[in-house]
Amino acid sequence: MTRECHVRFCESAGVRSPRATHLVVGFQHETDACRFLDRMRDRLEEYSLTLHPEKTRLIEFGRYAARDRKLRGEGKPSTFNFLGFTHYCGQRHKTGTFAVWRITAKTRMAAKLKAIKGELHRRMHDRPAKTGAWLRSVVVGYYRYHAVPGNLGQLSTFRQRVNRLWYQALARRSQRARKRWETLVPIFERWIPRPHVLHPYPDARFYATHPS
Repeated sequence: MTRECHVRFCESAGVRSPRATHLVVGFQHETDACRFLDRMRDRLEEYSLTLHPEKTRLIEFGRYAARDRKLRGEGKPSTFNFLGFTHYCGQRHKTGTFAVWRITAKTRMAAKLKAIKGELHRRMHDRPAKTGAWLRSVVVGYYRYHAVPGNLGQLSTFRQRVNRLWYQALARRSQRARKRWETLVPIFERWIPRPHVLHPYPDARFYATHPS
């Protein structure tokens, strides 16, 4: 972007909350990004609003970020969290071309596992089939949002930790005879599905609909 940047703010609805959703804006040139940030601050000040100082930053990101930073003797490009994913610069394994990879943000996964742990404690004495059906629905719902290309490793880790939490809940049901992990693996395999990509790239979706 070399021309003047224009930003339109929706002001007719008024301001009802001092907090707004996250915003990610991309620019080709650093000067455009700095100018946009300055104007954003000035515009918000007119309504006695400010940008969060710890959540507002400019980072070098994109196709040439890794190359340029390497020439300057700097480290890898910074990452950023958006919509529950950590975005980082990477390369496609087959072609080596640039790609923006997304993995589940650590805070998002930790919060979900904490919620599952609490619910498993409450369901400790339910029948395994009942708890397994509930866990399956939770895990499938989690996959439906996070199963994007490049994130299968994180989803596999999520599945392993869910299995571990369920094992701990089942092991606490009896203090006399603790269940061995090997005896519970068939139950995990039955109720906790393994992850696979549910949101492929547009070209893969087109090929699936219109195969050559």
